[in-house]
Amino acid sequence: MPEKIDLYINEANDYARDIGAPTWHPHVSVVHYDEVGEIRHTLNRYNVYGLFLQREFPENLTYGIGRYHETSGSLLALSPGQIGGRRDDGTRRQYSGWVLLFDAQFIQGSEIERRLADYHFFSYNTNEALFLTEEEKDVLAGLMANLYKEIQADDSQYNGQDDIIRDYILLILDYCRRFYTRQFKEMTTAGGDILSRFQQVLIDYYDKGRQLKDGLPSVKYCASELCLSAGYFGDIVREALGESPKDYIRGFIMMRAKNLLLSGIGVTQVSEQLGFEYPNHFTRFFKQMTGKTPSRFFAEQLRK
Repeated sequence: MPEKIDLYINEANDYARDIGAPTWHPHVSVVHYDEVGEIRHTLNRYNVYGLFLQREFPENLTYGIGRYHETSGSLLALSPGQIGGRRDDGTRRQYSGWVLLFDAQFIQGSEIERRLADYHFFSYNTNEALFLTEEEKDVLAGLMANLYKEIQADDSQYNGQDDIIRDYILLILDYCRRFYTRQFKEMTTAGGDILSRFQQVLIDYYDKGRQLKDGLPSVKYCASELCLSAGYFGDIVREALGESPKDYIRGFIMMRAKNLLLSGIGVTQVSEQLGFEYPNHFTRFFKQMTGKTPSRFFAEQLRK
């Protein structure tokens, strides 16, 4: 049974109003937890974009599609439609850090909106928060503090304040992307077994005959088997291999196709064993990958 939502954050300032923090701008909210005092917990549904930069988070925090158990300082990103937080259990607690919330209307037509697809972290899952170094925390906290001052500034003498605020948000998002890239690199070196596990997932998929029922392996399936969202998984693979997971899967299928053809199995049987719905789909795939039909490929290999 779904958990009951305590707070619907339909506007950027809804969260600030709920916890008693000051509001300064109709479309952007910056909350400094250190100045607010103890607050209640709430399970929230967000219809705005949000970044939570905290020294520690509540235990068993709902984030994305699961539970977030890490309490040490990290950054969580949320986008419209997502659920995050912790149900109100009557307790109150003091937190340290920053919250940035902004709505889609404020970034409409801006550079932020144009580059939103590059900020994949807004769609990451529960186990994919950004774990910041102390230096990275200081960088983001400094930018949040400057943005906090800007939204409080008197704009009566200058009408370009919104542009400055958008520039700050864009800079914060770019730094988040840079720090996630650092995390990807660490995962593909110190924790680089994700790539070998990716290959093993594909091997097991065919060894267990899943293709006969479910067709070709998908990026979503592989990511799920590795307990990652498709977006986060894709970023790790691109950082490590310079190609997308989809391209890697296509290459894996291609190698199996060639091996099966060279073993003397016919095109129709190869198509079935790989998980293609129809033989002509396999032939089209093979020609796209090699520039040759399967039959021509086999004939040329025989002549060598």
